[in-house]
Amino acid sequence: MAENENKPKDENKISRRDIIKGFSTVPILGVFAYDYWKKKTLEKVKNKAVQLNLGLDNEAPKIITNNDKGIGEVVKVGIIGVGGRGTALLKAAGFLEKGEYEDYVKQAKNGDQGAKRRLETYQNQSVLNIQVIGICDVFDLRAEKGIDIVSNGIQPNGESANLKNVKRYLRYQELLADPEIDAVIIATPDFHHAHMTIDAVRAGKHVYCEKAMTLTEDELHKVYAEVKKSGVVFQLGHQNSKNETFKKAKEIVDKNIIGKVTLIETTTNRNSRPGAWIRHLDGDGNPKPGSPETIDWGQWLGHTPKVPFSIERYYGWARFFDYDTGLAGQLFSHEIDALNQIMGFGIPKSVVSSGGIYFYKDIPRDMPDTFNSVLEFPDREFTMLYSATLANSRSRGRVFMGHDASMEVGGSLKLIANGDSTQYKDKIKNGIIDPSKPFYTYPESNIVDIDGITSPTEKYYAERGLIDTNVGGKNLDITHLHVKEWIDVIRNGGETGCNIEKAFDDTVSVLMVHKSYVENRKVEWDPVKRRII
Repeated sequence: MAENENKPKDENKISRRDIIKGFSTVPILGVFAYDYWKKKTLEKVKNKAVQLNLGLDNEAPKIITNNDKGIGEVVKVGIIGVGGRGTALLKAAGFLEKGEYEDYVKQAKNGDQGAKRRLETYQNQSVLNIQVIGICDVFDLRAEKGIDIVSNGIQPNGESANLKNVKRYLRYQELLADPEIDAVIIATPDFHHAHMTIDAVRAGKHVYCEKAMTLTEDELHKVYAEVKKSGVVFQLGHQNSKNETFKKAKEIVDKNIIGKVTLIETTTNRNSRPGAWIRHLDGDGNPKPGSPETIDWGQWLGHTPKVPFSIERYYGWARFFDYDTGLAGQLFSHEIDALNQIMGFGIPKSVVSSGGIYFYKDIPRDMPDTFNSVLEFPDREFTMLYSATLANSRSRGRVFMGHDASMEVGGSLKLIANGDSTQYKDKIKNGIIDPSKPFYTYPESNIVDIDGITSPTEKYYAERGLIDTNVGGKNLDITHLHVKEWIDVIRNGGETGCNIEKAFDDTVSVLMVHKSYVENRKVEWDPVKRRII
């Protein structure tokens, strides 16, 4: 007997004998395809065994909502601000512009997979039984568009909203004074959020407020106090909490599957002028619509310094610290919310931020285009690193680094074992786990077709898990789920996913990151005085 015949056969390799034999029986590509199939099957079996051993599965948790109790009485809503985010929130609430809906249908019939995904995602939404009866915007064009959407728009069931007598309010205070309105959505530029929320709460309206909640600490404490002493339902626009992938990540952390986490890295990468909030020009380089005759500039400026009308500031307000906290409020806020819901770490002990305007020097801005921040959590014994660039679109992940494995979380999730893991040492040694490949992914196939999304900004949000999630085999808009939760709690009681307590913690972190950059120093949180020092 030949020496090698006593050795166990390696099921994962094609031997010389296999190849020679294959020539006489099947085409050579068939042999390799069969072997590839064997490898993939064996890999799947091994991974499934590991997952079962760890108590993991690929089943999305079912979302239990209060809609099981019945659709309830109609909730009458007013919306303040119907720009890009405002119209997205109207869509999430079940009001899609008729022309846009018809375009989805037409493009889907012509084989456009992106349009098909958008259409199906919208049709999967619940009909919330709400009426948007009040619209407020300082820009005539946007106000008129908002009225058209809620009057003539198409609902997820394909029926026309058919709302009559929708009223436009020139000033948000007039909208809040309307006794018919039960709740308000605030989707204005960030510098209006605090005082509008306070005024809405004092008027007894339930509030859905887009992030960032405030620009200053004083505003934060005032908003917190007003909401806490009221009976209104508050929801901050951090829709991450509705992403099933992030829920699975929390389960993994809670089960200690990746071991002790000592470092978290999260990032933002973009590389386009609109992605850097240079948004006052259209695709042909012409100024977008808007003038002193159609925009109430004084009302738009609010409590900020009085400056002459500027279409550039109107569309690109996020670049200026008079109106926003820059990258901290715009993009870091999503990251701190996502990581906080997974780890439950609250407020950092200290923060150091740095960066500068290194690329976009040709147009006015306060917001840096390169930005880094280090957040320390000594009580939890880990560090969080945030890094951003607006001049390079290389994809970088959101990574939790544990002693035993790394977890990458975005629109999907994957676990990769560490070669020096203690927990998986034997499995790695025995070849059950390959530290060069994920041993668990969720979901197994990412249903979100980002190839069908043409906008770089939309693609960024999809990859970060900020657009869609899969529930029970259906793709759903997570903003819809966030709005739906708010409406459910208004009707039936309970707590929202980003209530005032969670909103407070997230906002403190945003303000610490921004304050450190602006003041060029390390800042700390005093948990006794509840102040940044």
